[in-house]
Amino acid sequence: MKTALRATLACVLTLGCIPSAGAQALPSEPVSLVDGHVTVSGDVSASIGTSDTGFFNYSDYEHSLLRLFRFDLASAVKLNDRLSVLGEVRTENVGPLRVYALYVRVRPWRTRAIDIQAGRVPPTFGAFTRRTYASDNLLIGYPLAYQYLTSLRADALPLNANELIAMRGRGWLSSFSIGNPVPDNGLPIASGFRWDTGVQVHAAAETVDATVSVTSGTLSNPLFRDDNSGRQIAARASVHPRETLQGLVIGVSAARGPFVSATAARGAVGDGHDGEFTQTAWGADIEYSRDYYLVRAETVFSEWRVPAVGAPIIDVPLRALATYVEGRYKILPGLYAAARLDHLGFNDVTGTRGPQTWDAPVTRVEVGGGYSILRNLLLKFSGQHNSRDGGRVTSLNLVSAQMVYWF
Repeated sequence: MKTALRATLACVLTLGCIPSAGAQALPSEPVSLVDGHVTVSGDVSASIGTSDTGFFNYSDYEHSLLRLFRFDLASAVKLNDRLSVLGEVRTENVGPLRVYALYVRVRPWRTRAIDIQAGRVPPTFGAFTRRTYASDNLLIGYPLAYQYLTSLRADALPLNANELIAMRGRGWLSSFSIGNPVPDNGLPIASGFRWDTGVQVHAAAETVDATVSVTSGTLSNPLFRDDNSGRQIAARASVHPRETLQGLVIGVSAARGPFVSATAARGAVGDGHDGEFTQTAWGADIEYSRDYYLVRAETVFSEWRVPAVGAPIIDVPLRALATYVEGRYKILPGLYAAARLDHLGFNDVTGTRGPQTWDAPVTRVEVGGGYSILRNLLLKFSGQHNSRDGGRVTSLNLVSAQMVYWF
């Protein structure tokens, strides 16, 4: 953690000195090579914040978003008018370099907006998955649906309702008796930090966009290699009536696929049943912008089916519902204020002591803003209040700052 903080601080100081050192020292737009056939772009963000002792902002890579140094480098190679190869590598807190994206894009018709992509492809589900880069996020924290770790895991399963309830508010390090016995982080509703592997088709008309994909993992657990016998099917459609209501975007999403690993399912109910334990999700989102205002809202509902093994049995699907509303107001050129209200709730399961939510409900309020030092150099700040009905820490206030540079 000390190494990460030193890297973050060095990045903030370096980027903060760019105006005095000469704004032309770093590129301000994607770099084009080989007569435009190769394009390279990048995104660097560095965040400093107070210690998140409640693990409210931890990701599935076990990093706090409020204390994070992230570097992304993306490249697009255009082989011809119909075929391109796109990839992206990422490192967090000076850790190992990971392949974030790597896929082939085929455009069968030059005159039609239809793409076929295969490989480690962009997310299909949801609206926020298109704004996960720090330069696109209004604040520093992420919406709970795309970041907060529940206690549920794909490689380990609870024996009964009592074991599940005992892990309420422990998504940062949960453990169950079936499957992998090593304590590990749980799953979010939808991961905002990893892309899935499969095939995706995207089509666009004048006011409508639609995307369908078949992938190895699920929303909560995207994978490079499949760990069970099933595939996830996901779809999204959005409408943006440009003439009648310019600035309005309405979207709906759906996804379904097996999320439990074959090893964990075998430990619970034997071979051949891993495809029965699925994650099903539905989402709806809306955005409206006009003049100095921008308002967004999104709701994500998820249902996980887990095996009923021991008494007291888990006799209902595990459900979660997350909703957030966020907005931005431009105060002056380059200066804006933003806020987000967010809640994540869970349904009840019945243990020995009676019904209780299977995980601890969470509410977050985040308020902050940003100032553009340069067109592609942004300083953000925010304050959070987190409250949770369970876990070791039930209430926590956090403050953070972030420097973002992109080209």
